[in-house]
Amino acid sequence: PIFASKETMQIILSPAKSLQAPTSIGLKPTQPRLKKDTAILVQELAQKSLSDLKKLMHLSDKLASLNYERYQNFESKYTQKNAEPAGLAFNGAVYQGLELDTFAKAELQYAQEHLRILSGLYGVLRPLDFMQPYRLEMGTKLLINGHKNLYAFWGDKITDLLNKDLKATKSNTLINLASKEYFKSINLQKINGRFLTIDFREERNGVYKFVTFNAKKARGQMAKFILLNRIENTEHIKGFLEDGYAFNEILSEPDKWVFTR
Repeated sequence: PIFASKETMQIILSPAKSLQAPTSIGLKPTQPRLKKDTAILVQELAQKSLSDLKKLMHLSDKLASLNYERYQNFESKYTQKNAEPAGLAFNGAVYQGLELDTFAKAELQYAQEHLRILSGLYGVLRPLDFMQPYRLEMGTKLLINGHKNLYAFWGDKITDLLNKDLKATKSNTLINLASKEYFKSINLQKINGRFLTIDFREERNGVYKFVTFNAKKARGQMAKFILLNRIENTEHIKGFLEDGYAFNEILSEPDKWVFTR
């Protein structure tokens, strides 16, 4: 569908901790765009002992061992042997709602232009960007190059790349479907456009609550709704009715929309 391009938008999501082996997509994966920064982080993490990594990331023995191996074996070149397209490799609640593996080629290409995944290790990923398996949450207090954490390490690089993408797609709205941990990595003062956060809540005993798994899945479903319908007017987002959610005007604010069920 083609709408007037008044409010073309970019969507941002959080990554997921769990990964899967994706299905073949028939499209050529792309290279992550902040690889040099990723390499600096990988070099730092590869120097850490198994127990250091376990403590830093608050991991079980099994997960610590898995991620220790990942960083020891991380490669500077991204190929089909060591990496997968990010949007298809993630397998958390958000990505179960998004279902990128059901997208046709043209839909995936549109998602590649309009969907961005924030990442502690990669900064910003497009859905088809190659990604080597990793674990590094944005909130991790990793001391690196004189920076006290990953927010300081990334600085304005994430914001600058998002601005570049807004300009490239002639978009003037950033739809925030990411968690607080991740959208804190964006400098809102420097974003060249409107920043619209979308929240999902459920009524429990007369109170609207944030229910983690369900809200995450709904974020993915909302991203899917915007992408497949190629929505270019934010008002049309209010037509989202997936899984019994509906726009709640009373709980919403101009730049924070709440959907409830």
